[in-house]
Amino acid sequence: MAEKAKKSGEKKKVKTYKYKYYEIGDEKLKRSRKFCPKCGAGVFMAQHKDRLSCGKCGYSESTIVKK
Repeated sequence: MAEKAKKSGEKKKVKTYKYKYYEIGDEKLKRSRKFCPKCGAGVFMAQHKDRLSCGKCGYSESTIVKK
């Protein structure tokens, strides 16, 4: 059988590892990333080199410190 040719617009599915967003210490759960202030609890913000951003609503915060 011939293999299907991949369409140019197809996106690769990326698996999210939500266990990386939490840390366990002193029998308590600690969230290692900040929640989005607009979307509320449960929506983590992505950490980029120079900013934090929400993938759901588009909100972003700068993490650059000016001297």
